[in-house]
Amino acid sequence: MPGLDGPGFMAELTSILGAETPPILIITAHDIAANRRRALELGAIDYVTKPFTDWELLIRARNLMRLHVLHRSQRALSRQLEQLVSERTAELERTRAEIIHRLCNAGEFRDEDTGRHVARIGRLSSRLAELAGAGGDFAGNLAAAAPLHDIGKIGIPDRVLLKPGKLDHDEWSIMKTHCTLGAQILADSGLPLLDLASEIALSHHEKWDGNGYPNGLAGDAIPLSGRLVAVCDVFDALLSHRPYKQPWPMDKALAYIAEVSGTHLDPNLATLFLDNKAEMMAIRVEMAD
Repeated sequence: MPGLDGPGFMAELTSILGAETPPILIITAHDIAANRRRALELGAIDYVTKPFTDWELLIRARNLMRLHVLHRSQRALSRQLEQLVSERTAELERTRAEIIHRLCNAGEFRDEDTGRHVARIGRLSSRLAELAGAGGDFAGNLAAAAPLHDIGKIGIPDRVLLKPGKLDHDEWSIMKTHCTLGAQILADSGLPLLDLASEIALSHHEKWDGNGYPNGLAGDAIPLSGRLVAVCDVFDALLSHRPYKQPWPMDKALAYIAEVSGTHLDPNLATLFLDNKAEMMAIRVEMAD
């Protein structure tokens, strides 16, 4: 054929219709192997050479159309299933977010000063994780799980939790149990997000030099999630009002992070935080009480 031949037409049709291209049956008087191969490689489903009988052509065409209808039905079913999966995933995500929100609300009933603090810890920790090179999934889960780091405080008596002054030795011993209480509240759910939240609750008061609590872990033995939250928790807690203290000035809080880098805080994460302090300060301003 002059100009656009059969295989060329097939190539253009396929480029336009993609997966919706109907089955193509080649009818030709040239039974040349190279031509057959080119046609089949370009997407032809069947190949009929002249001369042919009417009944053979009609049967072949009918069979191809049946196959085409079947494939279209399967694609439609696949799209429906994908839509259902997408809707179900969105529903589960909403459920997860609602559970976390309500757990955080439970903590706020006990300690109103921590309301926006826990939300900021999620944002700050997630961003620090991204800056540290953590994957998007981890950073996203951290944003959702980190706000539950202090959920164990719902088990601390008001006389300790809300005391307007410095805690004595016995009171401090009680306060420190909020880590294990939080971990127990969140543990054994079988849900990765709550498992991560439990890990954070247990480890966010461990210190790089091993002098933290509740387990005296040191260095890389402290889970990364706990080390990330620890940096952000120290930063935000220093700048927040508490029954026992007034907010610190920003410059003093940043200087303190530098001071405890390598003792309380992971030195690499503390340095990374300070190197990006403008961004971290902007998040805090955006989510101010």
